[in-house]
Amino acid sequence: MREATTISEYIASTAAAVEDALQSALPAGWDVPVKLREAMMYSLNAGGKRLRPMLVLAAAEAVRGERDAADAAMPIACAIEMVHTYSLVHDDLPAMDDDDFRRGKPTNHKVYGEALAILAGDALLTHAFYCIAQAAKNGRISAGTALAVTEDLARLAGAPGMVGGQAADILGEQGVTSLSELEYIHLHKTSDLIAFSLQAGGRAGGATDAQLEALARFGSNLGLAFQIQDDILDLVGDEAKLGKKTNSDVERLKVTYPYLIGLEASRAEVGRLTGDAKKALLSARLAKPERLLQIADYLMGRDH
Repeated sequence: MREATTISEYIASTAAAVEDALQSALPAGWDVPVKLREAMMYSLNAGGKRLRPMLVLAAAEAVRGERDAADAAMPIACAIEMVHTYSLVHDDLPAMDDDDFRRGKPTNHKVYGEALAILAGDALLTHAFYCIAQAAKNGRISAGTALAVTEDLARLAGAPGMVGGQAADILGEQGVTSLSELEYIHLHKTSDLIAFSLQAGGRAGGATDAQLEALARFGSNLGLAFQIQDDILDLVGDEAKLGKKTNSDVERLKVTYPYLIGLEASRAEVGRLTGDAKKALLSARLAKPERLLQIADYLMGRDH
């Protein structure tokens, strides 16, 4: 990636680099059914902020203070984008959120059918672990680092992490009312993969245990702020920018932060959590934390 000056340039250049890497992440020589490969790449190529892979790369560079750290972490960045994409494909299914559009395009099951969408999600999830293994096999990270990253991903994307948050969200539709229950959903459904991204990038950059713990706290607070901002944007956002309908939470009778504490209090909570995230990051004494701090500020003020 070329050196970017503004945070907007950094986000754009990083997203482009991740998208280039994703094109070759699934080996062309593998004998994969054509429609399955198409369905996988359809959702991988659907765009988006590429937030989680960006955090992997930015964290690796922040720890080591060198741009080549981001190159070493790229397979991990691709892995987390695959996990995130699989979760969206499955979230959109009729049995889950039943969405027809994602990022302004028909959802995967609307194009390829429910069965193939499920299988495409399954394939993206399992291929993520292959990418991490390849990073060690090709010498980008050590075998020990790959093992630790794999363990983190299995936990934070699984039953005690993202999947647990998704389950709690579904169960919550049957009567969740408390702020603590909603916080649990947001922390696991959204924050856990963001915390993973930062820790994984930190591991690739050679972070100490104390730095990894600080990066996890940064990610947890940042992820919760990110999801509360999503709750806010579902009420007041621009559909053209969001690429999906607004007020969908209201239509589904889903409990959100604005519903429980109001719009202005929700905005204040985003600010508080972002401030706590930045304090945690600064406590890590990283070689080059500036880009991560800029990302935190950017996310707090985003409109899509």
